[in-house]
Amino acid sequence: MVTKRTSVRAGSQESATASIRYEDDSVRSVEFIQLRRGSFDGSVPWRRVRSAKGHKHHPGEYASATTRGLVVYESRLELARLLLADFDPQVVGIFAQPCRLRARVGGRWRLHVPDFLLVPGDGNVRVVNARFRCGRDSP
Repeated sequence: MVTKRTSVRAGSQESATASIRYEDDSVRSVEFIQLRRGSFDGSVPWRRVRSAKGHKHHPGEYASATTRGLVVYESRLELARLLLADFDPQVVGIFAQPCRLRARVGGRWRLHVPDFLLVPGDGNVRVVNARFRCGRDSP
């Protein structure tokens, strides 16, 4: 798994933001640098996971022991990463498609919905994308 870090200045007009959707369908945008674990309390996945005949991916819902509920996934690769997180004793929270990130990358504004947000016991968070290694260099 490849992790990229980007420096963002708080309060600048070019700050990266995370938009989070909640159970009541409201959306809250938070500067990435101000994002905290508590920002995701009561949140729902950013987009609905759908399946259709002939769809090349295999979406579904996984009954997670960590969350004591269902966690959505869009592919078998995401399911495999979800299983690793669920069996990791250090992970105490899992959020599927937790937010939509907006950031300037290479001079252009980009939007991205991460696959998972994992919460270890220390209260930090880890943004996870389940991708094959061959796709690691694309934005």
